[in-house]
Amino acid sequence: MKNRLNFILVFMLCLSSILAQEKKTLQISRTDNPPKIDGVLDDAAWVEAMEAKDFTQFRPTMGVAEKDFQKTVVKMTYDNDAIYIAAYLYDKPELIMKQVTSRDNFGQNDFFLVVLNPNNDAQNDTELVVFPTGTQADAIANPSNGEDFGWNAVWDSAVKIVDDGWIVEMKIPYAVLRFSNQEEPTWGLQFHRQFRQTREQYTWNPLDITKGNIGLYHGELKGLKDIEPPTRLSFYPFASTLINTFDGKTTDDYSLGLDVKYGISENFTLDMTLIPDFSQAGFDNRTLNLGPFEQTFSEQRQFFTEGVDLFSKGNLFFSRRVGNRPSGNVTLNTNEEVTDFPNTVKVLNAAKVSGRTKKGLGIGVFNAITEKTNAIIRDSITGAVREEVVEPLSNYNIIVLDQQFNGNSSISLINTNVTRSGHFRDANVTGLLADITNKKNTYNIEGQVKMSNVNNLDGNTTGLSTLFIARKVHGNFRYSFDHSYADTKYNINDLGLQYRNNFNNFGVDASYRTFEPTKKLNNYYIGTYINYTRLADPGEYTGSSFGFNYNAQTKTLHNFGANINHQPGKQFDYFEPRAEGRYFIYENRVNSNLWVSTNYNKTFAFDANLGGAAYFEKNRNTKEYWFGVSPRVRFNDKFLISYSFDYNMVYNDRGYTDTQGNDIIFGERDQKTIVNSISGNYNFNSFHALSLTFRNYWSTVMYDNELFTLQDNGRLTKDTGYTVNDIEDPNVNFNTWNLDFSYSWQFAPGSQLSALYRNQLFNFSNASSDDYFDSLSDLFEQPIQHTFSLRLVYFIDYNNIKNVFNKKSS
Repeated sequence: MKNRLNFILVFMLCLSSILAQEKKTLQISRTDNPPKIDGVLDDAAWVEAMEAKDFTQFRPTMGVAEKDFQKTVVKMTYDNDAIYIAAYLYDKPELIMKQVTSRDNFGQNDFFLVVLNPNNDAQNDTELVVFPTGTQADAIANPSNGEDFGWNAVWDSAVKIVDDGWIVEMKIPYAVLRFSNQEEPTWGLQFHRQFRQTREQYTWNPLDITKGNIGLYHGELKGLKDIEPPTRLSFYPFASTLINTFDGKTTDDYSLGLDVKYGISENFTLDMTLIPDFSQAGFDNRTLNLGPFEQTFSEQRQFFTEGVDLFSKGNLFFSRRVGNRPSGNVTLNTNEEVTDFPNTVKVLNAAKVSGRTKKGLGIGVFNAITEKTNAIIRDSITGAVREEVVEPLSNYNIIVLDQQFNGNSSISLINTNVTRSGHFRDANVTGLLADITNKKNTYNIEGQVKMSNVNNLDGNTTGLSTLFIARKVHGNFRYSFDHSYADTKYNINDLGLQYRNNFNNFGVDASYRTFEPTKKLNNYYIGTYINYTRLADPGEYTGSSFGFNYNAQTKTLHNFGANINHQPGKQFDYFEPRAEGRYFIYENRVNSNLWVSTNYNKTFAFDANLGGAAYFEKNRNTKEYWFGVSPRVRFNDKFLISYSFDYNMVYNDRGYTDTQGNDIIFGERDQKTIVNSISGNYNFNSFHALSLTFRNYWSTVMYDNELFTLQDNGRLTKDTGYTVNDIEDPNVNFNTWNLDFSYSWQFAPGSQLSALYRNQLFNFSNASSDDYFDSLSDLFEQPIQHTFSLRLVYFIDYNNIKNVFNKKSS
C-alpha cells in the first residue's frame, strides 16, 4: 500500500510537471466589423472572443498567481487588414504608475506588452508595448542581440483609465509583421504585464527564467485563416532646414529627402534613405583621450540604429565608420599648410535588405555610398590654394547569412567590404560564427573564426581572429571558459571596431544568482573571474587579473553593488609606448567601486558611486579616486529632471608623452576631471514633448618637470635628463560644452515635427594650473556655435492610399 501511494505521488508530480510545460493556446476568430480603437470595449467583435487569462508571475518570484484585484484578461480578433487586441487590466487606479514619456521610454510606468512571432520559432519576436499614458514602445527581439528598440513601426492603440483598472485596445496592421502566406498558421504569442510600483511582472504563458531564452515559453495563437501579407510599402518624405552661426558667420542649409520601406517578399524588407539628413543627431560625449587607442562614440543616426540586428553578428559592423573622418592624409609641399580638413564625409545614400525565411534562414544586405571629400591646402608664401582628395567615392557593403535552428541556436556567415575609388585602401572581412545551445537549454557553445584582408598601396595584409566560449546557462550557479585570439595583421577597422590586435587571451568566469526573493532581497548576484593574457606574436606573457562583483535589489527596490579587481605582479603593456615591440611594465594594480541606485518610483531618487585604484609598486605612488552622484526629481507624471556630477582625480599617473629620436618619453602627471550634466523632459502628453540635454566636460593634466625615458626592459629612468622644456608643452586644459533644447510633436501616426536649438563650445590649451571657474571663463571667451534646425517627416502607407482610391472607384 505504501509503495502504491509513493508511485501515485511520483506519477502526480511528473504529470503536474508535464502539464506545467504545456503551451497555452488562444483561439482567434475573424470579425466582419473591426472594433473602434478607443479604449472602450463595447464593440461586437469582443463579445464572443476567447479570453487569455490566468497570468503567472516570473519576477521577482516564479509561479505566483495573480492577485484577485489585479487580474488580466486579453481578447483578440482579426480581419483582412490587422490583428486587434483588447486587454482589461484590473487594478486599483491609485496603484497604477503612469509617467508621460516619449516613445520607447519605459520611465516609471506599468505596461502591457504583446509578443507576436509569426514564424513560431522562439527566436524572432515582434514586441508591442502600451503604457497607461497611451505612449507606445516597440522592438524586434532575438536571443543573440536582445531587444532592438531602435526599430519602429506604425500601429494604433488607445488607453482608458477606469474605476477598476485600465483598458488597452490595439490595432496591429499586418504590414508591421513579417509572415508567409499560410492557410491556417500557428503563431507564437505571449502577453506581459508589469506593475511598476512593486516591479512584479506576469506572463500569460508561464516563464522559467532559470534556463533558456524567453521565446521558448511563448504560447500559441491558432485560428488565423487565409490572411495574406499586404504590400509592405511606406514612404517617409522629409524636409529640413538648418541655420548655423559660428564666429560671426551664418550659414544655412535646406534639404528635401525620402526614406522608403518596401516589403520585397513576405519576409524581406528593403530600407533606403535617399539624400540622408542627420542634422538632428545627438552630440557626442567627447573626452580627453590620453591612451593609445582611438576615441569612438555611439551611433546617433536613426537609419543606422534601426533594424540592424543581423548586421551586428560577430561585431564586425561599427556604423560610425560610414561617414566618419576621411581615411586619407594630405601631402604638403614646402610652405604649405592645411586650412580645412573635414571631420566627416557626407553619406550620399544607404540601403539595407533584411529578413528571414520560414525555415529560419536570415539574410541581410547592407550598402552605403559616401562622396568624394577634399582637404583645402594653402601656400603661406604665394597664397595659392589647392585641394587634395582625402576620401574618394567609397562603397560600404555587408552580406549576412544566419541559419537558426532548435529555437535557441544559429550558425552565421558574414562578410563586410569597403571599396574606395582610386589609390586608396580597400578592406574585406569574413566571419563564420556559431552559437549553439543544447535542447535542454542548459549548456551553450559559441565559436567565431574571422579573417581580414586589407589592400594597402604597399600590398595586402591578411589577419586571423578566433573566439571560443563554453558555458553553463541554467540554474543558480553558472560558469564559462573563453579563449580569444587575434594575430598582428588582423584589422577590421574600415567598417568594424577593434581597439587592438595581437592577443592570445584565456578567461574563466563563475557566478551565483537567485531567482526567488530572500528575507530582505528581491534578488542578488555574485560573480568572479580570472583572466590570463599573452601576445599572439611573439608569444609573450602580458598580464593576468582576477576580481569579484556583487549586486542586489532590496524589497524596497533599491539597487546596490560592489566590485574589486586585481592585476597581480608584473603587467606588460605593449601599446602605451606607441612603438612596435616595446612595452611598459606596471605592477599590482588594485581597483574597487561601490554603487547604489535608489527606487526610481519615488519623487526623489539618486544614483551614486565611489571608487579608487592604486599601484603597489616600488618607487611608484600612483593613486586614483572617483565619485559621482546623480539626483533626479520627478515633479509629476509629466516633468522629470536629473543632474549628474562626476569627479575623478589621478595622482602621479605614468604614461606616454612624446618621442624624441629613438627615445620614448613618459611623464608623471596629475589629471583632474569634472563632468556636469543635466537632462530634463516635459511631456505635455504622448505626442508633445520638450527635452533639454546639457553637458560640460573639463579635464586638466599637469606634468612633473622631470620626465622619464622608457628602457628596453620596460622600466622607466630619469637618467637621460629630459624635462618638460625639452618637448612641446604636454600640459592640458580641455573643456567642452554642449546644450540641446528640442521640441517634438507627433501630429499623425509615424509623422513628426521636431525643432532643435543647440549650442557648443570647445577650448583646448596648456593652462593646466587654472581651476574650474577660470577654465569656464576662458571657455566662454571662445566663439560659440549656435545651431537651429527644423525637421518635418510625414508617414505615407501605400495601403492607405490604395484603399482611398478603391473607395472612390466604387
